[in-house]
Amino acid sequence: MASRLADAVSPYLRAHADNPVDWWPWGEEAFAEARRRDVPVFISIGYATCHWCHVMARESFSDPEIAELLGDSVVSIKVDREEHPGVDAAFLASASAFTRNLGWPLSVFTTPDGEVFFAGTYFPPMDVQGHPSFRRVVAAVVDAWTNRRDQAVATGAAVANAVRASMPVRDASSALPDREQLDRAIDLMRSAEDRANGGFGGAPKFPVAPALLFLLEAGGDDVAARTLEAMARSDLRDPVEGGFFRYATEVDWSVPHYERMLYDNALLLDAYTLVWRHDRSRAWAAEAAAGAARFLTETMRIPGSGFASAQDSESTVRGERSEGGYYALTAAERRAEEPPALDRKVLTGWNGLAIAALARAGVAFGYAAWVDAALAASDALVADHVRADGSLVRATLDGRSSDAVATLEDHGMFASGLVAVGLAAERADLVAAGRRILDAVLDSDGGFHEPGGGDPVLVARGLALAGDPSEGAYPSGRSACAAAAFDLFVLTGERRYREAAEGAVVAVAPLAISSPVSFGTSLALAHRLASDLVQLVVVRPDGLDRSRDALTDVVSTTTAASIAVSVSESTARRLADDGAELFAARTARGDRSAAYICRDFVCRLPLTEPHEVAAAL
Repeated sequence: MASRLADAVSPYLRAHADNPVDWWPWGEEAFAEARRRDVPVFISIGYATCHWCHVMARESFSDPEIAELLGDSVVSIKVDREEHPGVDAAFLASASAFTRNLGWPLSVFTTPDGEVFFAGTYFPPMDVQGHPSFRRVVAAVVDAWTNRRDQAVATGAAVANAVRASMPVRDASSALPDREQLDRAIDLMRSAEDRANGGFGGAPKFPVAPALLFLLEAGGDDVAARTLEAMARSDLRDPVEGGFFRYATEVDWSVPHYERMLYDNALLLDAYTLVWRHDRSRAWAAEAAAGAARFLTETMRIPGSGFASAQDSESTVRGERSEGGYYALTAAERRAEEPPALDRKVLTGWNGLAIAALARAGVAFGYAAWVDAALAASDALVADHVRADGSLVRATLDGRSSDAVATLEDHGMFASGLVAVGLAAERADLVAAGRRILDAVLDSDGGFHEPGGGDPVLVARGLALAGDPSEGAYPSGRSACAAAAFDLFVLTGERRYREAAEGAVVAVAPLAISSPVSFGTSLALAHRLASDLVQLVVVRPDGLDRSRDALTDVVSTTTAASIAVSVSESTARRLADDGAELFAARTARGDRSAAYICRDFVCRLPLTEPHEVAAAL
């Protein structure tokens, strides 16, 4: 049997290419085959570094008898949730009707029209403690389809209708959160804090970096600092290579789930950089930031491309398969072992997070190598992930493009990354590229639209969702676009960007205030929108290196400005020519740098002494 997954862009799909299961990739062809055969569809969703996905693959998908049962009874589809996040979100929403323990692998059974009539997650090969075996599940699904089809179809239709009805509708009475409401959100997070161990709630415990970034920006520095210090000193962080694991299974951050995700390490690099800027005596923050940056640039960086999506939790250590065993080794011992595999899939959005974090950290700590790494990744993605018509590629593997539709997440995160590195590296062309990418999904009425209308297979069946608004592990697509829009407003002064950011925040404001741990990016943006806009621009004479400029040091240290940037006179002119009004008519003072402090684009006379700038801020 020829595998349809052997040439997939997703390493997760490639890992299943040799299964005896007759897998189909996500697409219309699989559903057409199910209609032709008049059988249900089995959709298995996971990702390359998912431990229980590996377990189910070994136990069930490698079993010839189970493969034969699936082949005779259903059409089986394998989906990488990272390649197709909209598909994952849609079926997670439907699966919630059948189980409260959502996760991956996600196992759903649908009609040939894609409507879910049964779902679960990991199923063992044999009945265990009330959990039915996968064989029994498949047999029950086949029995229902054969003997009670009307009931199965009605269940699928009811679930699909319930999911559509549950999609959030914007409340016309909602408004931007005010300072009192933001303080209430911080108080809720304080009440959820684990004061003994750091973090929120009990086990399992996740970093929830967006929530920590909100606290650092909006007045909850003490809560965020306790959590970040606890994580930095815990087993969640690999002391050798510096990266953070995805989550801990114990309340004290011990016994990690050992996969390491690009998005976690990018956002945590941002958080440790910011908490260090707030208090430079926090040596643990500087060390954790340096470790996260080292992990990104040395482990996750793909030469000539961007950053890998993740690193696996499993590897072979001393001849035996082990989850996490590699990380128990010293640096010297690791050199004798093969490290856990990378998911080398390059995702546009997640790369945007890493690019932005490295650029900002490089400026804050004065490490040009981090900015250079962000710049190299940016140039590679602009070359490989932006098509000639300006549209984005969602993912590539070794230069090959996925046919998955790029998402709002890709546009917002990549736009922010390009703006951040463009300012840090003084590349006006990258700032302009970021602006074009965001403009492609910005509606004339101030909202954001899914590029291409969303996943075409879901859209054709009425199953596409407006998008999950929550931001537990990383920003949602809309909040990422809103954050990028605010950045562009700060640079250009164009009200359409601010109005787009406001609209995205207003849409989730009631949910965000009541569930702040799940809406960190939106709340951080709400804080920025509710605060005075303070802009610091340092313009250096052409030829004066930023590392030798005292005024530029203020840029890297201040936390009192909404934006702080140092550029040469020629860069300022290029930025202004591209529509960044903040830089218009900003010049140095002869052979000396000049600092412009502006409030809502109204600027005071330029200053040339660092102590004057610090006092004015």
